[in-house]
Amino acid sequence: MLLTLSTTHSPATDLGYLLHKSPHKPQSFDVSFGTAHVFYPEATEQRCTAALLLEVDPVALVRERKGPSGDGGALEQYVNDRPYVASSFLSVALSRVFGAALSGRSRERPELATRALPLTARLSVLPCRGGEPFLRRLFEPLGYSVTATRHALDETVPEWGPSRYFTVTLQADKPLSDLLSHLYVLVPVLDDDKHYWVTEDEIDKLLRHGEGWLASHPEREVITRRYLRHQRSLAREAMSRLLEGEDTGVTDAAETARDEAEATLERRVSLDEQRREAVLTALVEQGAASVVDVGCGEGKLLRALLQERRFTRITGMDVSTRALEVAAERLKLERLPDLQRQRIQLLQGSLLYRDARLSGHDAATVVEVIEHLEPPRLTAFERVLFEWARPGVVVLTTPNAEYNVRFEGLAPGAFRHKDHRFEWTRAQFESWARRQAERFGYGVRFVPVGTLDAEVGAPTQMAVFTR
Repeated sequence: MLLTLSTTHSPATDLGYLLHKSPHKPQSFDVSFGTAHVFYPEATEQRCTAALLLEVDPVALVRERKGPSGDGGALEQYVNDRPYVASSFLSVALSRVFGAALSGRSRERPELATRALPLTARLSVLPCRGGEPFLRRLFEPLGYSVTATRHALDETVPEWGPSRYFTVTLQADKPLSDLLSHLYVLVPVLDDDKHYWVTEDEIDKLLRHGEGWLASHPEREVITRRYLRHQRSLAREAMSRLLEGEDTGVTDAAETARDEAEATLERRVSLDEQRREAVLTALVEQGAASVVDVGCGEGKLLRALLQERRFTRITGMDVSTRALEVAAERLKLERLPDLQRQRIQLLQGSLLYRDARLSGHDAATVVEVIEHLEPPRLTAFERVLFEWARPGVVVLTTPNAEYNVRFEGLAPGAFRHKDHRFEWTRAQFESWARRQAERFGYGVRFVPVGTLDAEVGAPTQMAVFTR
């Protein structure tokens, strides 16, 4: 696993003083899981790069019980991605090898330790459970410019699609200690795993390295939960300590007001329930027996489908493994009777890549999903759904942007949710839907969902495509 840290500060070789590692000689350090090497591929006054290379011994991990869980002889214990990807091993190495820099101390250059410098960090292979959007939601609010290159699962077998691994470059003007602290916390969060047992001591580490930025981060709850390995009691305690006495300021207040306004509106019109009811009605009208819910999230629609005997085969697919875990808990899959359990399956996968598992269903549902996609990626989604999966019926819902003026506290032109990449007017949605219908051989009709306003329409718009 390789991490490089670069700067163009002049003289750039001051990076060696900040890291307490000389650019003139490579150094190696024993860590509990292997060896950490520090060297400088380049060291001039114009640009300096320090490299941290970790050699992880998977066999030693098993012998010392620091590897993946399972039986001691299980193949997964010996054959896994841990030697090659950034994970909690990197956090441990940062603390062990760059401890002074991580804490913001420099004996030779104390004034530089707190100064914002032009820095670039490059992680050769970073697991991103949640994909590139989640990666960006973690680092961009902290002021980083993020470049991410996704790796194929197997370049020799392109039909297998992409992996969850990325080469990631982060650029920002920051004190070095800030960059190292962000990596220390967020790399294990992206991997969504740790190689050691998490105890209350981890709360102290999280709060120490998250000081000054975590409390105001828009993804603080997800960060806290993942960093503490989904131990709810620890996450609750960490959030309580994190927010104790915090003044979140105008930005968070506006965000909270917006979320509360949307929640209040949806409670008043029961919009979430009305969406599900409208989708179920459309599926029944079309006589669908097998349904795939694309972007199923935490499984609310899946639970409604499971309650209807007419749906004999139900598939939920989502890119988020955590969402699928929540869906499994919501559906109580482990406790379902065998006949019920045979009706439903959950799959991890992307809406942007051809997947044979989506084929063969009578109907597909896409509920409040497409607005989360970057517009340039819609073309890939359209082909995956209408050309390759090609169900007989597609039921698709999305917000009606015209209705946003009815949300108190939502600024003009703002989206309903921070993760939305666009929101369409009724004319824009109908134009897009008709193009897809004509292109792929479907008919389409439109159904308003929610309280119908004479001026701006309904809060949700639904298209029912039939082949």
